[in-house]
Amino acid sequence: MKKNRILAFLLSALLLFSALPLSACAAGETALPLSAGLEALQGQFVKGVGPETNGYTLDYRYYSPVENGKSGKYPLVIWLHGMSEGAYEGKQVINNNIAYWTSAEFQARFSPEGGAYILAPRSLEEKMIFWDDSMVEPLRATIDDFIAKNRDTIDVTRIYIGGFSMGGKMTLKMSAAYPEMFAAAFPICPAWNIDEENAANLHGLPIWLTSGVLDPLVNYYTSVTPTWKKIIAQSDDPAACRFSTLSKVCYPDGSRTSSSHHAWFAVNYDMFSIDNGDYPYMSTVDGTGKTVKLTYPNGMISWLSQFTSDYDGTPIAGTGSLVLPDDVHNVFSFETILDFFDTVMDILNEIILTLREAFAAF
Repeated sequence: MKKNRILAFLLSALLLFSALPLSACAAGETALPLSAGLEALQGQFVKGVGPETNGYTLDYRYYSPVENGKSGKYPLVIWLHGMSEGAYEGKQVINNNIAYWTSAEFQARFSPEGGAYILAPRSLEEKMIFWDDSMVEPLRATIDDFIAKNRDTIDVTRIYIGGFSMGGKMTLKMSAAYPEMFAAAFPICPAWNIDEENAANLHGLPIWLTSGVLDPLVNYYTSVTPTWKKIIAQSDDPAACRFSTLSKVCYPDGSRTSSSHHAWFAVNYDMFSIDNGDYPYMSTVDGTGKTVKLTYPNGMISWLSQFTSDYDGTPIAGTGSLVLPDDVHNVFSFETILDFFDTVMDILNEIILTLREAFAAF
């Protein structure tokens, strides 16, 4: 197992640098044709702060359907960012497109209420903490506190959790720690090859996993696929689970993203193309191996909306049922190193694209 992980790491590093010239030629992202632009949608997020837990206090950004003119009880979607997107407050909703989920068009897809809370906590990257295991309890306390503050308008039986890369890893860990809390989970290119014990904790939870075949950081074959197989092997309802594979990682208009690691763009756009057709280069199967055909507007949001849990909102202290290593502050874990490479590649690509634009101006 160790030999395979080392091989996967070396392969990832090789793909990382070999991908740079191709990424430099990437086309720019095309914004979705919605009634509100991305910047305006990002501006709807409000700042909040959780309680101090084990010496840590997490800040977050959140969108409230109630504060935006609606009434009733709504689902809660927890969104966990990837590495480098927790560098400062607010970056976790500025550097990715989860804000599209706050648009009138996407909110309407949460049925039957026609809306949902979006909660985006931030890992303490200024302290060199990258959603490692020491964040499990503080994150749980932050979620509990947010629910308590909005108890009259959050449907606690419909709490969904998702995230990408490092946040995908934390999605799986939080789900394994507190499976009774979540109605469904959607990890994206998760930087964690889950073990059998923790996979067993997910047996009753619907999971939608998304990954790119050519991911240079979280290997599709040696990490993501084994994780999927372990989850499905112990699932109570494999047909409720899904696995979306991107043969080429693109924006919804079909142009390449700057890295084949960026599979989260498909989820940010609710798994449809810019003209509401099939997402470019993506195929989806359920846990039985059956092909899933997504028909607009029934994508990720509609899938989440069908699931409920028996959770009553009672806070749980500790790390629940998560099986932890001896050293819970795993700053230099294999997964963190992969996330570091993702950050390096993003920075290099930004430099290359900036230089290309500068030269094109002459």
